[in-house]
Amino acid sequence: MHEFGIAASVLDAVEQRAAGRRVTHVKVRAGALLRIAGPAFDQAFSLVAAGTVADGATTELVVVPARLACRTCGRQEETADTLAVCGGCGGDDVDLRGGDALVLESIQMAEGHHVPGNPR
Repeated sequence: MHEFGIAASVLDAVEQRAAGRRVTHVKVRAGALLRIAGPAFDQAFSLVAAGTVADGATTELVVVPARLACRTCGRQEETADTLAVCGGCGGDDVDLRGGDALVLESIQMAEGHHVPGNPR
């Protein structure tokens, strides 16, 4: 299950940004071609985050489709299928773009009384 490797990478980024503060929620934007299963990612993140600043944090996975462009008929559409064919002509001479990015979109931290570097 490749979600463990992805969850570990996301956790590294979360820990760097959290700078020791407790994290309660993590939002990740992932391309559909990465084939990340939401429940598997949730479980993997929960396991790799145990004992860290993100222990118990909830996760939100937003899947972004790839763009398919047919070289035969010129049709463009979104897809999550790596073996996609054109929805217009059924051709398989297609170009897939995007859908492979992984972005830590946001983290939410528990409220604290003092955040280093913030005078408020």
